Amino acid sequence: MAKEKEEPGVVHDAHGNVIIGAKVKFSLMGRLRGYFLAGVLVTAPLAITAAVAWWLIDLVDSHIVPLIPAQFNPDTYMKEVVGLEIGLPGLGLIVLFVGITLIGALTAGLVGRWIVRFWESLLNRMPVIRSVYAAVKQILETVLKQQSNAFQQAVLIEYPRRGLWAIAFVTSDTKGEVEMRTPGDHVNVFLPTTPNPTSGFLLFVPVTDLVPLDMKVEDAVKMVISGGIVTPEMRASSLPKKTLSDDTWDKVHHAPIGPGVKQPEKPTELKEPSEPEEPPQPEKTV
Repeated sequence: MAKEKEEPGVVHDAHGNVIIGAKVKFSLMGRLRGYFLAGVLVTAPLAITAAVAWWLIDLVDSHIVPLIPAQFNPDTYMKEVVGLEIGLPGLGLIVLFVGITLIGALTAGLVGRWIVRFWESLLNRMPVIRSVYAAVKQILETVLKQQSNAFQQAVLIEYPRRGLWAIAFVTSDTKGEVEMRTPGDHVNVFLPTTPNPTSGFLLFVPVTDLVPLDMKVEDAVKMVISGGIVTPEMRASSLPKKTLSDDTWDKVHHAPIGPGVKQPEKPTELKEPSEPEEPPQPEKTV
């Protein structure tokens, strides 16, 4: 007996009977799977952001709220009026923000500056604490300074060996003793780690070994944090604003593309073929 030809898209059971609803079932499961993944993509970032925000608020409240006197704590009035101690979320964060703002306003005056100088003079007399205080203060002044741009340019460098490339950020020109003891022109480059970009390595890289990127610093940071999952779109090439010194910036952008990368060759002009020269005639002898 000739074997019956099966129709495409029709599912049969073990006895050869046609299963009518199988195709509908398979398409329904595919749609449900797609809807579920779409829901995960929408809800997961919101849930993670809410969880981190709630953790931060709870952390600050647990340290700040116990320091508030009972007569100034809104929970005291809520307990007397409502009869329940609800606990206002974010109260400690608000108190911390107001307190830091008042301290900043106080230090802007003459009396505040005198208090700060007196406090720093006491800290400078402590051997270990003065080093920690000076380092933390210098970092914060650099990062939080108005119009500060800690990461000035996203670049590519070969790390940890030739042929492997990593995203790094130019922070400033190399100055001081490091500049005097290194041959050539160098810049300070911060090489972050994935997925935590707050840790990394400080490298002093020659400007000729840098490959400037057109992507924004924020896009480069996202790419580092995501481990390359989030890749910014290629945009039209345009030089970013100059934030380094003019000489160093020009050296970075006019430096060779980098070791190991072939630069495009300049097109050569085609010359018209010249007529072949006639061979010299032998001299006649008498």
